[in-house]
Amino acid sequence: MSISRKHTVSGNVRNDSPVTRTYRKKRRADLEQQTHQRIIEAAIELHQAEGGGATISAIAERAGVGRVTLYRHFPTELALLSACTGHYMSLNPPPDLDNWASIGNPVERLKHGLTETYAYHRRTEEIMTVAEHQVAANPVLADLLKPLEAYWATAKAILAAGWNENAGAPPLVEETIGLALSLPAWRILTRQQGLADSDCVTLFVTTIRNLACRDDCS
Repeated sequence: MSISRKHTVSGNVRNDSPVTRTYRKKRRADLEQQTHQRIIEAAIELHQAEGGGATISAIAERAGVGRVTLYRHFPTELALLSACTGHYMSLNPPPDLDNWASIGNPVERLKHGLTETYAYHRRTEEIMTVAEHQVAANPVLADLLKPLEAYWATAKAILAAGWNENAGAPPLVEETIGLALSLPAWRILTRQQGLADSDCVTLFVTTIRNLACRDDCS
């Protein structure tokens, strides 16, 4: 009996050892992170599928958690939207503008930039269209998307550089480049007019080249 009690006590000590406690703590943290990630992915999937109208209850149900758990991980709309935006952008980063800026010839830079932009639009069209429709009525989302707005403004400036050696971009060149970069313009040309991405690139490059040399070529 005494041997059995010692074994039991020894077993209890082993089960509550520092190594075991560390393992349990890590296991709990891993499960919490998995839950956190499921909520983010559920929110993105539902917003994409339902046009941004997903409720907290629907997100919680899709993630397999209760509302209390969801609010424990994301107590505010800002916290949830920020996590979703950060996760989505990490999986779908926009084109590398430093790479664009390294191309000296403005025509080649424009071709390269638009080709990468349209591949990005095709990959992110669904969720970005949802965001486009929601942003006017959702100031939280509008704030979160300001860095992306700044990104496209920088992209436009990079593609507009170098068309005129003595001054800034010729009249209407920068504005047309801004149009060429926009998701709505790409969507109209591809979805309504049936153009391929390469056709869109050709259309805008030709138009912008004509605008850039309008005075010199006339």
